[in-house]
Formats: sequence, C-alpha cells, structure tokens
Amino acid sequence: MKILFVCTGNTCRSPLAEAILKQKANPKIHSVQSAGIFAVNGENASDQAIAVLKEHTIEHLHRSKMLSKEDVEWATYIFTMTAMHKEHIISQIPQAADKTYTLKEFVYGNSVNNLDVSDPFGGNLDVYRKTYSELKELIELMLKKL
Repeated sequence: MKILFVCTGNTCRSPLAEAILKQKANPKIHSVQSAGIFAVNGENASDQAIAVLKEHTIEHLHRSKMLSKEDVEWATYIFTMTAMHKEHIISQIPQAADKTYTLKEFVYGNSVNNLDVSDPFGGNLDVYRKTYSELKELIELMLKKL
C-alpha cells in the first residue's frame, strides 16, 4: 500500500502527516509520500513543523514537492488535508476519484461537518502542536480502517 498526503504548499500539514505515518512503521504500508497542490519544489518543512516533530523524537528530512500526475498514479490512497485539495485533484485527474479522500472523510465518513485539517501556516509553535495532535489521532484511526 502506498499513501500520499496532500496539502497546499507541502511545508506544514502533509509533511507532518507523512512523518507521523512513517514513524508508525505499519507493515501494510510500503511507502509514504507527501506533495502540495501549489507547492514550490525543494522547500524545507516549516521551522515550526520541524520543531514539533523533534519534540516527538521524529526525524524527517523533507523537501516540498508539487503534486504531479505520476504521484497520483503511484498512490494506493490519497489523503488530502481539505475538501478543496480533494476537489482540485479530482478536477485535474478524474480517475483518482475512487482513491482520494480528505483524511477526516476517510476516518469519520460524512458524519462531521468540517472535513478540513486545521492549517497551522503562519501560526506559532502551539498552533503546530494542535495540528500535530489532530493529525496523529486521525492517522491512528486511519490505520484501523485500512
């Protein structure tokens, strides 16, 4: 199974999700990557994202990457951080519809009103800690459903 996490710039949420899932070392998952729908290739993860990962003793060397058709084709599942990210992918690559979900949609179905993971971009370390905790919980629930 190959998992792709997608957010906007690939410097905050999707690298956090990628690092959290890689750290879990689940035997069902062969590979984990992340990308952004409006990313600039080669950027570091945000300083706050790196700091939060270090607080949880997770090392993650990251370079941002613009989402490509090859990434979409590669993935078994694509988990987006927002409904807008999901809609963008499906509008560009309609054949991805059957494997693309917001992370919250996959975990909770349509039983939640807000399908978006909060965006910590521009926030302080506490904002990133909240996003990390939200992603960690969602990923643990996601693993139970896979």
